[in-house]
Amino acid sequence: MKDGHAPRRKLLIVIAGLLALLMITPFTSSYVIVLITHALVFAILAMSLDILLGYTGLPSLGQAAYLGMGAYLTAILAARYQFGLDWTFWVVILMGILIGAATAALFGLLAIRAGGVYFLMITLALAMCVWGLAYRWNSLTGGDNGIILPPRPQFGIQLSDDVTFFYLVFGFFVVSLAMLYILVKSPFGRSLEGIRENELRMRILGYNTWLHKYIAFIIAGGFGGLAGVLWAHAHGLVSPEDVTLATSVDALLMVVLGGSGTLVGGAIGAGIVVFLREYLSTLVPWWQYVLGGVYVLTILYLPGGLMSIPERVRGWRASSPGRSLSDLRPTNS
Repeated sequence: MKDGHAPRRKLLIVIAGLLALLMITPFTSSYVIVLITHALVFAILAMSLDILLGYTGLPSLGQAAYLGMGAYLTAILAARYQFGLDWTFWVVILMGILIGAATAALFGLLAIRAGGVYFLMITLALAMCVWGLAYRWNSLTGGDNGIILPPRPQFGIQLSDDVTFFYLVFGFFVVSLAMLYILVKSPFGRSLEGIRENELRMRILGYNTWLHKYIAFIIAGGFGGLAGVLWAHAHGLVSPEDVTLATSVDALLMVVLGGSGTLVGGAIGAGIVVFLREYLSTLVPWWQYVLGGVYVLTILYLPGGLMSIPERVRGWRASSPGRSLSDLRPTNS
């Protein structure tokens, strides 16, 4: 009976956390609001990667490519053609998702055929190709200087206001979380978990494992493109720094830190990484070492990420001497 109520209890906790974030954030400082907005954007990116890493067993280092494609598309259309600065903002959102998915569809044809460390290296190489285009194609991308976006669009609501933009990003985050949750709980999502556990057995059962992985790859690219559009408007500047290896590594570490295969863990990891990075950088010049130490300790002592803490606590309580003695006491019937 307790196990049957566990998923519902977890869902209620997530909903309560989201409501608390929604109600508390507008009353904080403008700096905190901006940080939370950035964390929500990276949470979408981390959740898209979790579809590959946590549910399909594909550790990718190419997620920055899809964020970059969506971000550069938004910046180019807004800065040079003034497109997406009114109601067409929603069209740019759709275009960002499509260009991320299309890029993933192209990359997937090359990457999905490999596995393990080879898949990791191929996705890294493909992402670096996007970085090379962003860095070298000066006439389109602005090269190393990047592209500065004009003020955020205004179409009845003032997205230039940080609180309003937070609400918008929060809405996209909740919708993304709900859609991805439905996906992983569907028969398709269960098939991905089966591929992660034993791909050979899934093939024997008649599943087209390549096609399942390819579709998951495209879906992850689409949500990565969405994160790119939001990041362009949140940051106000798109440059090759957004598509470097560091961005892909950050997304990977966010998922590992929070807990792969949970979706919510990636969002929690994104919040921790963004806040630690911004806060520690104001305290010590060697903040990277502190953040690196957090990653190492998490991998060594919490391989399941922060989301595995409740389960580990329950296991510790069940194996504690006090609990064992109490279980041995006779009960009156």
